[in-house]
Amino acid sequence: MASFNKVVLVGNLTRDPELRHIPSGMAVTDIGLAVNDRRRSASGEWIDEVTFVDITLWGRTAEVVCEYMTKGSPLLVEGRLKLDTWGEGEQKRSKLKVIGERVVLLGSKGSSKGSDGYDGGGYAPRQNTRSSAGHSAPSQQDYYDTPPDDDEVPF
Repeated sequence: MASFNKVVLVGNLTRDPELRHIPSGMAVTDIGLAVNDRRRSASGEWIDEVTFVDITLWGRTAEVVCEYMTKGSPLLVEGRLKLDTWGEGEQKRSKLKVIGERVVLLGSKGSSKGSDGYDGGGYAPRQNTRSSAGHSAPSQQDYYDTPPDDDEVPF
């Protein structure tokens, strides 16, 4: 039987990402993403609903998100669902989370327009540029080939 496990989310970070490293040296960060949904009720009123999703990012993806994103920054994450379980007997617990495999940075860290020419409203930093802090912009492989349409962004 075939199976398919893929998640694509667009939302805002609920807290500043914090980078840590596992004993092998691999970078990892856990982020929270608030995903907004707006729909009409039966009476015609708009209902806003927020879903909070826990996401784990690994390797260079984790490093890029920690370097460029802060609480409230918009982010697109593509990944897969994973069920974490812990505890024993009656104390057994589980939680569904996302393992992020690719990200698209939809906003910028700091001011509304950095020295790299990225104003936060576009799609990705220009290639082969350096910010005033001397950090290289993320490589093109960290982004999709085309940005999402404005109609697809839920906020």
